Amino acid sequence: MNWRQLAITLFGPDHGLHGVAQEGDFLQGTVVFDGQPLTVIGTTGHAPIGVQLALQQARAVLDTVAAHPGRAILLLIDTQGQQLRRRDELLGINRAMAHLGLCIDLARRRGHRVLGLVYDQALSGGFITSGLIADACDALPEAEIRVMRIPAMARVTKLPEEMLTELSRSNPVFAPGVDNYVAMGGVRRLWRDDLAACLRDALAHAPVDDQRARLGAERGGRRLAASVIERVLQAP
Repeated sequence: MNWRQLAITLFGPDHGLHGVAQEGDFLQGTVVFDGQPLTVIGTTGHAPIGVQLALQQARAVLDTVAAHPGRAILLLIDTQGQQLRRRDELLGINRAMAHLGLCIDLARRRGHRVLGLVYDQALSGGFITSGLIADACDALPEAEIRVMRIPAMARVTKLPEEMLTELSRSNPVFAPGVDNYVAMGGVRRLWRDDLAACLRDALAHAPVDDQRARLGAERGGRRLAASVIERVLQAP
């Protein structure tokens, strides 16, 4: 589903098409949902997140915090990850992406409900510094989510692809795919059928504390993270 179809489905043709504007790979706008204004910020076209795009999103978040205290923010996510380009590396892409994450965290601390929705593709750092920092990150069932493909994972870990493929069949940590991210707790839930109802429920019930490790333990996708966190917190 492209972002225009999604916006129409969520907000109707008037608000969906006229409330959100596209500038290159950057999405931004204000829509009215259930009678309340909602800031929409996101990316499209499998956008690579470089310095410019990270700072555009960060500015949109800060503008909402400054001008509209408490307004909910919806992050629409479609990214192939960070921009792999010398120019962005020289300009400090790591700091730009960290700045985006800090701005989202600031909005949450200031009382803004921040929701992430992976509607197409979410990879690597472009996902980590946006949807995974929201109060809740949900996804459409057809979305594609991964940190790296198994061949790339094999090169980094120096483990055979066959071994990683076998591990991925029983352990979601080693496997890409939206269902595996649900199992690990990284994605809270999938939006099906009535998407507007799903958004309404998310705005009403998204947690304000980080529940990913607990969800991962309950769903069997991350069996040890929650217990390790608990042990660390209880350590003298």
